[in-house]
Amino acid sequence: MPHTFIRCLILPLLLLTSLAGAAEPRTELLWPKGAPEAKGDAPNDKPTLIIYQAEPDKANGCAVVICPGGGYGGLAMGHEGHDIAKWFNSLGVSAFICDYRHRGKGYGHPAPLQDAQRAIRTVRARAKEFNVDEKKIGIIGFSAGGHLASTAATHFDDGLKDGDDIAKTGSRPDFAILCYAVIAFDENYTHKGSQHNLLGQDAPKELVDSLSNEKQVTSNTPPTFLWHTTEDTVVPPQNSAQFYLACVQHKVPAELHIYLKGRHGIGLGADHPGANQWPKQCELWLTNQGMIKK
Repeated sequence: MPHTFIRCLILPLLLLTSLAGAAEPRTELLWPKGAPEAKGDAPNDKPTLIIYQAEPDKANGCAVVICPGGGYGGLAMGHEGHDIAKWFNSLGVSAFICDYRHRGKGYGHPAPLQDAQRAIRTVRARAKEFNVDEKKIGIIGFSAGGHLASTAATHFDDGLKDGDDIAKTGSRPDFAILCYAVIAFDENYTHKGSQHNLLGQDAPKELVDSLSNEKQVTSNTPPTFLWHTTEDTVVPPQNSAQFYLACVQHKVPAELHIYLKGRHGIGLGADHPGANQWPKQCELWLTNQGMIKK
């Protein structure tokens, strides 16, 4: 039996075994005093942060905010949320799932970005409490959650003048991980459902362009790891390729992996030889970036 085939069978088993001891999460409101532009007081109006803090003996100071996908109309909280948090915990990384507002909860732009930024600010403002390094806080997103992560990586500030101490904390992630991400808008490879759920059917061109994030990369965009599959026909790999090329143009440290096999939405990719290597390659990338220890 070829060694490569054996590795493809064993790696997912090892990965699942390593996740078995992951920490139990706790959930907090992102906006204890009410989210901006909240439409009511129901659960859908109250975005939350689901906290998977790394075990003290494994914690390496790195943290990541997780944005599950769902076309800006729902959230794939299992394989793009909790499973990802447990994997990060196995690396000693504290993980924070952002249960953000979206069209399925009655919200479009800017609510998802407000929630993702608030998640980053929260982790940074409470870094000591969470036992993380305030300079090692990144963001990861899948599909439409990848668009949200790419938006957070290209639209950020050093802190707001008004609001609580969290609001006054900077929202720039220190790294970004974009997984089969929706990125470009108004292109023939755009996932129109995500665009329309976020912006509506007739959004002004200026707004569409501002959230077509391959056009928003600058030299200040954080280091970025991207992966996609050639077989993804829901969100074609041109999305990741264009963002990567923009990073190269602006000299942003970036790494792109496009695997041959795999449908859209495969999460950790355990059943897809080739794509199931992305967690290990991402771990190596985080190590090379100095975010986690060798």
